Amino acid sequence: MTPASDETLFVPLGGTGEIGMNLNLYGHDGWWLAVDVGITFGGDDFPDYDVMMADPAFIAHRRERLAGVVLTHAHEDHLGALPYLWRRLRCPVYATPFTAALARFKLARAGIDDAPVTEIGLGERFEVGPFAVEYIGMTHSIPEPNALLITTACGAVLHTGDWKLDDDPVIGRRYDHRRLLSLRREPLLAVVCDSTNAVVPGSTGSESSLFAPLREVAEQSHGRVLVTAFSSNIARLVTLARVAKSVGRRFGVIGPAMERMVAFARGAGYWPDDLPDLVDPRHLGFLPPGEVLAACTGSQGEATSALARIATDRHPYLLLDPRDTVIFSSRMIPGNERSVERLQAHLKQHGVEVVTDAHAHVHVSGHPAEADLRRLYDWVRPPAVIPVHGTPRHLAANAAIATDCHVPTACVIENGDVCRLAKTGPEVLGQVDVGRLSVTADGQLSRVPADVLRTMRRTAH
Repeated sequence: MTPASDETLFVPLGGTGEIGMNLNLYGHDGWWLAVDVGITFGGDDFPDYDVMMADPAFIAHRRERLAGVVLTHAHEDHLGALPYLWRRLRCPVYATPFTAALARFKLARAGIDDAPVTEIGLGERFEVGPFAVEYIGMTHSIPEPNALLITTACGAVLHTGDWKLDDDPVIGRRYDHRRLLSLRREPLLAVVCDSTNAVVPGSTGSESSLFAPLREVAEQSHGRVLVTAFSSNIARLVTLARVAKSVGRRFGVIGPAMERMVAFARGAGYWPDDLPDLVDPRHLGFLPPGEVLAACTGSQGEATSALARIATDRHPYLLLDPRDTVIFSSRMIPGNERSVERLQAHLKQHGVEVVTDAHAHVHVSGHPAEADLRRLYDWVRPPAVIPVHGTPRHLAANAAIATDCHVPTACVIENGDVCRLAKTGPEVLGQVDVGRLSVTADGQLSRVPADVLRTMRRTAH
């Protein structure tokens, strides 16, 4: 299959009809452009398939016509497969500074030293083969989230990546409202849009709204306060450091992944100078309990995480007492429910108070809810919306919102669908073979069997 000069094709290989392992292709004039290369996790339901990613066979067989990979942001479900798949793709990689730093680190750790990673400035426009690509700043739960405006001779596509409309972000820039509003004057063919929270009514809250409730929980606790969150949520860690300072506690982070992310944030200028010095995790256990507020890995119940080891008295630096409090400042990823519930039950059995967003306002999502989607569609006024990044019910909900916003066409597709984007509306031309690869115990890649994949898809519905 070779895209013609008079057409723009969109082919999702992963991330459409599911949450995670995003891998999308755009085709034009004989060339392909990949957007994101992410992973997903098997969780409790599929423990034999811990780390998985979209099978890139379709584009790997055409890699001489792959102009490059453009990364929207640095979350694992958009970036994590790069060290596994780059040798199969062997193409240039483009990313903004924070994401580029993480991409280089992951590639180097995998022993890949010849991958060309080009750093693109925030808001810049650049050329990749026959594609003109523009980074449009959004807000999310990690530094430097971007939408992509991908332009060919046939027209333009807004690929939103992961986003929310945070008018008061804790770190980084506010979303580029002026540029988003101006897109209604662009020759848009479609918006390819994040659907993760399309079933959630209202608007997603601002990251800055968490300071007061987190401070209140910390003030009411007489023992240690541990907060588990996603390591990549630098804004949440900044908020926790400010909470610690405001209540007279010392702040530290526990877990290699979280420590690395703080280091990357410092290097990219996303760790404010007015924050208190971090306490070395080796010293936290020696401080009086009432003086400790620490962030740690383990929000999804991972057995090897810092929190899991602390909860089972296996951590070398910190133990918990009955007067201590653990806050789960994160959402539970589908498939991890049993792991998280087991961890929380274990903490409660030891007399530790467990606080979740069911008890207090300790977490906000990084994805757009219904009202946010409506605002975006009202600003951009696209001729068509193609929902991605969600299970079938999320995609259907996003399509329904677009239709209600008078978007002329809302086209729900599946992984592998070859969709021609045209002024007359999207058209599905056919389908290419798709699947999943899993990482084996020895670090190799193995195709997930068809029967297991069918079970995974049924579970996702």
